[in-house]
Parts: sequence; C-alpha cells; structure tokens
Amino acid sequence: MSDIHEELGRSVLQSAEEMFRAQKRLADSAIRQINFEQMKHVPDPESNCVAVIMKHLSNAMRSRWTDFLTTDGEKPWRDRDEEFTDHYLSRDDVDRDWEAGWDTLFKSLAKLRPVDLTANVTIRDEPETVIGTIHRQLAHYGYHIGQIVVQCRTLAGDNWSTLTVPRSKAK
Repeated sequence: MSDIHEELGRSVLQSAEEMFRAQKRLADSAIRQINFEQMKHVPDPESNCVAVIMKHLSNAMRSRWTDFLTTDGEKPWRDRDEEFTDHYLSRDDVDRDWEAGWDTLFKSLAKLRPVDLTANVTIRDEPETVIGTIHRQLAHYGYHIGQIVVQCRTLAGDNWSTLTVPRSKAK
C-alpha cells in the first residue's frame, strides 16, 4: 500500500470514528433530557419508544461489529423480534445495553487498518466492503438517532435544551 493510500485510509477511519462519536453525543444529549418513564413512552401503536430504539441500535451494533472482519454481521444469537419489545425495568438496564453496543463498535473500529477498508465482510450472507459497511452503519444509526432526538424533543417539551444552534441565533 502506498503512503498516500495509507494516509487516506487512516483519514477515512478517523473520520468514521468521529462521525460515530458525534452521533452518540447527539443521542446521549437528547436522552439525558428525558426520564425513564418518558424513555418508555410509545408515541403510537406503529412506533417504538426511545428505549426500544436504543435497544435495537445496541443489538445491531453488537451483531455487526462483533468479530467484524471474520463472521457474518447478522449473528445467529440476534433475535430481531425480541429487540423490538420493551423489557426494561430501569434506566440503568437501558444504559447498560446502549453502552455495550457502542463499546463493541468503537473497539472493533479501533482495530481496523487502512488496508482493511477494501476487504469484504458479510452481512446476511451478502458481501460488502468494510468502507461500504461503515457508511451503511452511519446511515442506519443516523436514521434511528434522528428518531430518538425527535421523540426526546417532544417529550421534554419546554424543558428541552437545543442540541444545535438555537432558532434565531444562527448569526
């Protein structure tokens, strides 16, 4: 691998880590603004509560990023139907699952080398490059983190502290 390709690969991996960390910070900042009961609030029968979205993301992260380069990203132990049920008894339980997912992702990402970016990994028996999988996961997590932020914003009501530039303060 040439120096320029090595440098580019390091840059891609660093950028991906920064984007995942930014997504986590955004979600964490929103989640801190609601209580446990609000985390379990189901907005309508066809939606998931914040706690279940967090559970889904955590399970997806653990499945995708465990033995990332060597095993299918859809692990046999993953039960997708179960991950959309709310079994949480405490906020600590939700937080523990949430942090376990992110921990799995960040530890796996830290092990990747620039040369790995063009390697193929498998998700549901389909090959995809590592860089493609990283982009796919950034999009997937961003989608659900957007759901979390919107629900938290609604649930927090007047107690909400904006996560970005406040309205009318962009100048």
